[in-house]
Amino acid sequence: MTETAEHRTEPARVRVRGLEKSFGDHRVLRGIDFEVPRGTSTVLIGPSGSGKTTVLRSLNALEIPERGVVGIGGVEVDFSRLPPGKAGRQECSRLRSQSGMVFQAHNLFPHRTVLENVLEGPLVAQRRPREEATADARALLEQVGLAERADTYPFQLSGGQQQRVGIARALALAPSAVLFDEPTSALDPELVGEVLAVIGDLAGAGWTTVIVTHEIRFAEQVADEVLFLDEGVVVERGPSAQVIGDPRQDRTRRFLRRIRS
Repeated sequence: MTETAEHRTEPARVRVRGLEKSFGDHRVLRGIDFEVPRGTSTVLIGPSGSGKTTVLRSLNALEIPERGVVGIGGVEVDFSRLPPGKAGRQECSRLRSQSGMVFQAHNLFPHRTVLENVLEGPLVAQRRPREEATADARALLEQVGLAERADTYPFQLSGGQQQRVGIARALALAPSAVLFDEPTSALDPELVGEVLAVIGDLAGAGWTTVIVTHEIRFAEQVADEVLFLDEGVVVERGPSAQVIGDPRQDRTRRFLRRIRS
């Protein structure tokens, strides 16, 4: 895999302690704890409503938990002590700046070219020099196999190609960790493989990644650690060969039987 020029940030460790989140009377997260060593890949699996996406969105403060601590690299936020107003928003912004997020939907700007979409963050949010940012953006597009589509618009791309642009856009911010929220769920089945291949390459190249997915075979191949969540708690965790290949918990076994049937 091609490196992202000189602007790539060193991967960072991700730390989560005591994460709790409710929506109204419904407790979605009930004390989530885990750690992602730098340069490794952790995959979250579980049934719908288990809290996987809420965990992921809490890692970059798109969701604000009531309690718990999230740290990425040298930035740590204790949500139970988050100050009100501007100070709290600034803490969340600092945490958010440590990670790049790839969503289920591509969320590309339809009126901008592929290259312009990738450049948006470095130029507007980070105020990097255009020449340097453009060189890095073109290198990223080559990395995800889309160098020749730099001047096309999103409507001219397949869903898989659009999602690969979304990955390049997240990497353009030179994050310490990359977060993937069901990155293939909106794709036609024949387009899933091309996106999973790019994510697998990132994990293999030493990026710190946290991935929510329903693609169990992919999780088995790419994960250094798998967390199985259900009803807002981590039911089982461990290497993919254990959690997916030989689960110890009956709840994990029942989930895997159902999803594979």
